[in-house]
Amino acid sequence: MPQGARRTVLNFLSAFLGGNRTQRIGLPFCCLIWRLQFPPLLLLGVTCHAVVGSLWRPSFQGNANLLHLSRNRSNPDQGYCERGARLASSLDFWTLSSENLIALLPTDPVRENYVRKVKNCVFSIAFPTPFQSRVRLVAVSKEVLEDILDLDLSVSETDDFIQLVSGGKIVFGSIPLAHRYGGHQFGIWADQLGDGRAHLIGIYMNRQGEKWELQLKGSGKTPYSRNGDGRAILRSSVREFLCSEALHYLGIPTSRAASLVVSDDVVWRDQFYNGNLAKERGAVVLRVAKSWFRIGSLEILTHYGELDLLRMLLDFIIQEYFPLVDVKEPNRYVDFFSIVVFETAQLIALWMSVGFAHGVCNTDNFSLLSITIDYGPFGFMEAYNPDFVPNTSDDERRYKIGNQANIGMFNLNKLLQALNPLLNPRQKQLATQILKEYPVLYYTRFRELFKAKLGLLGKSEGDDDLIAFLLHLMEKTEADFTMTFRQLSEITQSQLQELVIPQEFWALKMISEHKLFPAWVSQYLSRLKSNISDSDSERRKRMTAVNPRYVLKNWMAESAVQKAERNDFSEVHLLQQVLRHPFQKHSAAERAGYSSPTPSWARDLRVSCSS
Repeated sequence: MPQGARRTVLNFLSAFLGGNRTQRIGLPFCCLIWRLQFPPLLLLGVTCHAVVGSLWRPSFQGNANLLHLSRNRSNPDQGYCERGARLASSLDFWTLSSENLIALLPTDPVRENYVRKVKNCVFSIAFPTPFQSRVRLVAVSKEVLEDILDLDLSVSETDDFIQLVSGGKIVFGSIPLAHRYGGHQFGIWADQLGDGRAHLIGIYMNRQGEKWELQLKGSGKTPYSRNGDGRAILRSSVREFLCSEALHYLGIPTSRAASLVVSDDVVWRDQFYNGNLAKERGAVVLRVAKSWFRIGSLEILTHYGELDLLRMLLDFIIQEYFPLVDVKEPNRYVDFFSIVVFETAQLIALWMSVGFAHGVCNTDNFSLLSITIDYGPFGFMEAYNPDFVPNTSDDERRYKIGNQANIGMFNLNKLLQALNPLLNPRQKQLATQILKEYPVLYYTRFRELFKAKLGLLGKSEGDDDLIAFLLHLMEKTEADFTMTFRQLSEITQSQLQELVIPQEFWALKMISEHKLFPAWVSQYLSRLKSNISDSDSERRKRMTAVNPRYVLKNWMAESAVQKAERNDFSEVHLLQQVLRHPFQKHSAAERAGYSSPTPSWARDLRVSCSS
C-alpha cells in the first residue's frame, strides 16, 4: 500500500473503530490493528461458554435432561415428518405459563395499571389493552410458528390466534407481565424505564426442550408507560417484523417475530418530533426470545440499593440462561460477566460485518444474552460511511455505526458497575481485567468476519492492510457496502485482473474509478494466491455464502410501509420471502431493484426514535 494511503487508512480505521483517539473508550487502535494477537478462550481463568454449542442440563422447572441449544436458535435438524406430526392444529391445548417467573422473582404488589414509580420487584402484573376496532393479520413467520411454537401455519387463520397476538385474549394459565428496568440513554442515567408498551404473555416450552418468552409489543399501557400511550404503529411494526427475521437469516443472534397485526385504532405520532402530529394505525408484533433481560434490568436494582433482589435476579438468570456457570460457585458473577463481555463483542462484530447500525444502543436495549433486541431507528448502511447514523434523533451521532464497538464497551462498563456491590476486591479486579480484553475480543472477531467476506484463508501479516485499504476506497467513492462485497463474491479473478469492471458489478465499478484501485486489486489477487488448494470457483462459492445479496435497506422497508399504509401488504410479504434467503439470487427481488443502487427518491429518507 502506498505510504500516503496507509496514513489515510490509519486515520479512517481509527474512526471506523470508534472516532478520534481522545473520544474512544478503551480501544487502543495501534495495538488492535498492527500488533493484535489472538486471545485465548480463557480470560484469567474465567471460562467463556460461548464456544460450546449446546449441552444437557436439568431444566429450572425440574424436567430432567432437556436439550438447551445455543441461544435464540431453533433446532433445524428434526425431520419434516416428526415436525409435522407434532404441530398443534389449534390453540385449544396449547399452553403458556408465567409460573416460573412469578414463583421465583418478586412482582409488584400493586395490581392497578397506572403509571408509577415501582420498587423492590422485577415484574408488574399488567394485562394488554385490546384494540377497539377491527384487527387484521398482516404477516406471520411460518418458521417461528412451526419450529419454535409448535403451531401449524393453519392456526394463524383462526380467530383465537388473532385474539392472542393482538392482546385480546390471554392463554389460560398465563399471567401477563411488564418488566421493570432502567438504563443509560444516550450516555445519561434515565432512571426507571421498563416495558412501557410491551407485555410478556408467557413462556412456551417446545418439543425440543427450549423455553421461549412471548412478548407483545404495542399492546397498551403498563406502569412503565411514562408519558406514552402504550401503542406501536404500523410503520415501526413492519420494520421490526422484517428486520428481526432478516437478521436471523443473516446468522445474527436476535429476537424473532412471529406475527404482525394492524388495527383501525387511531394512534397519534409526531414522527420527527417537530410538532407535526399525524394519525397512524395501531399495530402489534408478537416477538419471541429466550429472555428479555437486559443490562438495565440489573442497573435499576443497584441504583436503588436493592442488593438482595439483585443477587436473586442474577442467580435466576445464571441458573436459567448460563448453564456453564455454576450458581453455587463464589466467582459466578465474574464468570457471568466474562460471558456477556465475550458474546457482546461477537454480536457487535457481526452487526458490523453486514453494515447494521442498531440506532439506539442504550443499556436498556442491550440484552444480557447478547442478542439483538428492541428494533427502532435501525439502518443497514448503504453508501459506505463509518459515520453513518440511522437515527435522526441522535443529534450527537453517539450511535453512528463506527462507534458501536465503543458503545459496547461503555455498556459493559455500566454492567460491571451494576455488579460491583456483589463483588469482593479480588473479583472486581478480575472483572476489570476481563473488560480490558473486550477490544481484542471484538477486533479478533471483526477480522475473522471480514477475512471471510474477502475469501481469505489462513493468516497473513498483510490482511489488516488489505481490509482497511478496501474500506478506505469504499468510503472515498461512497460505494455500496453490501453490494461491494457481494460483487467481489461474484466477479472472477480474471475480470478483476483486467481492471475493466462489467456494468453489472456497479458497486465495484464505482470503486474502480479511484486511482488506488489497481494497487488494491494487485494486493488482493496476490493474497488469494496464498490460499492453499483453493480455486476461483471455490472462493466465489465461499464468499457468496457469507456476503448477502439482500439486506433490509431503509428504502426497501419504506416502500413496504408506504404500501402497507394503503392496505397493500404485498411488499411486506415479498421482503419476508426474500430476506429468508439473503444469500440467494431471487428473480422477484431483482425486478424490485433490491440489489440495485438506492433509488433517487430514497436518498434523503430519515428514521427517528418514533420510527
